[in-house]
Amino acid sequence: MNLWRWILLLVAVAAVAAFGWHWVAEDPGYVLVRLRGWQAELSVVAAVVVLLLAWALLVAAWRLTRWPFGALSRRHRRVSQQRLGEGLVALMEGRHGDAERDLNRASRLDTLRGPALLASAEAASRRGEHNRALEALAEAGQSAPRAARVLRARVLRRDGKAAEALALLAPEADAGTLSPGGWRELTIAALATGDFRRAREALEPLQKSGALGARNYAVLEGQVLAASLRAAPDGAALNQQWSQLPKAQRRSPAAIDAYARAAAGYGMVLPAMDEVESALRRDWSPQLIETYGVLGDDNLDARLRRAESWLDAHPNDPYLLLTLGRMGVRLQLWSKAHAYLERSLALKPTAEVWEALGDVYAGEGDDALAQQCYRNALAFHRGAAVTPLPQDTLRGTRLDTRPVAVEERSEHGVPRLRE
Repeated sequence: MNLWRWILLLVAVAAVAAFGWHWVAEDPGYVLVRLRGWQAELSVVAAVVVLLLAWALLVAAWRLTRWPFGALSRRHRRVSQQRLGEGLVALMEGRHGDAERDLNRASRLDTLRGPALLASAEAASRRGEHNRALEALAEAGQSAPRAARVLRARVLRRDGKAAEALALLAPEADAGTLSPGGWRELTIAALATGDFRRAREALEPLQKSGALGARNYAVLEGQVLAASLRAAPDGAALNQQWSQLPKAQRRSPAAIDAYARAAAGYGMVLPAMDEVESALRRDWSPQLIETYGVLGDDNLDARLRRAESWLDAHPNDPYLLLTLGRMGVRLQLWSKAHAYLERSLALKPTAEVWEALGDVYAGEGDDALAQQCYRNALAFHRGAAVTPLPQDTLRGTRLDTRPVAVEERSEHGVPRLRE
């Protein structure tokens, strides 16, 4: 298709040129130039050609005259761009002093001034030179005011001045003109200052921007909702706040965990259990199964039986086994607690499992093994080596600690194993 268009265009140009030549040939025109006794007679076509040649000569002479100065400008631009690239590489490599030096030099070029000063301020902030970073941001604000404001808020927050960072971003947030990075900084600063209402309000525009990605946004959203729920002064305020949250936010595991723990603390164990059980039916969560085991002692026998029924679908979940072990400790079912905790320890050793196993031995009156388990819990938490228990003390793990293979079937009924 493009070839035919070019052919048609060439045919049209040829036709116009042919008719134009005949039109000019009939009357080429006459131009007389007389100056101080000198005169020249030309046709119109020749005069136009002479004018074009004269214009081309003037342009060439002007460019030749400017060439030495242009060479200096081009060299300055090339060196500045090179320094900007080297400064950004040094910033990513953690050589913040070299980065700051190169970026400050690159900022001497007007077209690179804003980006170079912003990156220089980031390098100074990472070095802990917050005052110098703020000075660079004051200059960068003339070229890139919005980016400089967001970065200034980040520098203030890093310097422990979250309230000042929040006050800096609040006017733009109220006007709805804050950039995605600004919404993130506003959320973190509001969270640090305890302004949970503003932090919750910032979540919606931050989610719409898509700047964080689904996983990072879910983490930040969970932190905001959990902190807000934990700050509820009483059970009534907690329930009111929970009921006002959007449905999507009430499905966040971090939010459900915070609500359940706070509700149990205010004596509302049944609502807490209902929320956790409903969430576990929708989507299995190690965080929530651990929460399920710490919701007070109400209906503990029934909760233990309910949790044991989940073993059929999740036999290899160390968090479920830890929860069952903790419940067994609180019910003084030492043998059952032993079996669950030892299997959990074999699948995934953690300080919490060692601590719970120590509670089992303490309940049985074996202080020596209990102290050893507590020491192992502390050592595991510090990253040090743990001391294995004597083999003759292990009960459940002596039988079988291998993961249990659970059969699953596809939509066509074909058996398959979990990944």
